Amino acid sequence: MLLQDTALIYGRYLRQSLRSRFALLFGVLMPLLYLLFFGPLLTGLPLGGRGSSWQVLVPGLLLQLDLFGASYAGFTIIIEKSQGVVERMRVTPVSRLALLLGRVLRDATVFVFQAVLLVLAAVATGLRAPLGGVLIGFGFVALLTVSLGSLSYAAAMKVDTPQEFGPLINAMTMPSMLLSGLMLPMTLAPAWLDVLSHFMPFRYLVDAVRDAYVGSYTTAHMLYGVLVAVGFAVLAVTVGTRVFRTAGA
Repeated sequence: MLLQDTALIYGRYLRQSLRSRFALLFGVLMPLLYLLFFGPLLTGLPLGGRGSSWQVLVPGLLLQLDLFGASYAGFTIIIEKSQGVVERMRVTPVSRLALLLGRVLRDATVFVFQAVLLVLAAVATGLRAPLGGVLIGFGFVALLTVSLGSLSYAAAMKVDTPQEFGPLINAMTMPSMLLSGLMLPMTLAPAWLDVLSHFMPFRYLVDAVRDAYVGSYTTAHMLYGVLVAVGFAVLAVTVGTRVFRTAGA
């Protein structure tokens, strides 16, 4: 029943996404602009990591796509709550876990598709990375989408208006971007900032994807990245499911 319910919710929201092709493509615009206008500035610069500047920048852009996309996914819940859609779903026998999983798996599908477009554009501008590393990067995108999407939906269930939700998400995403080394490796930062960044889970994911893009699959960065990504996803889905079960009850 869980699989059937999840597939039902997933299909409903995926069809909505496919009907909005403009929004589907527009979501990749910001990372693409960074790629086209910021990437050439880094070409040939010593960035404190292995590989080319593109192998440093593109993994960060993939996770930036997630951070600023999946974190704002909860806006749709606020709209649905105001229209009574959420309450109509919650009075059905559909699993509360399925109500969450269907949404976040749709989000993961959309963001992996956008990540593919971003990588193809990066290849055209000079990125060279092993196929295995690129596929691992997509896996991290999917896991991070599940995590951030679950927490975003949970937060949206607890607030009533977009005016409350927006500042809350901004307060979380901006420090995450600045302290995780999305744009440049934190090895370039002062020692105190490098130490502080280790308390930011996203740093471990960024380091892991960058290692994958240079073909290093057995490093400590990869191990820590996988553990953090999986643990974060499990925790976020657990929290999200609990909120879907209890919010407004």
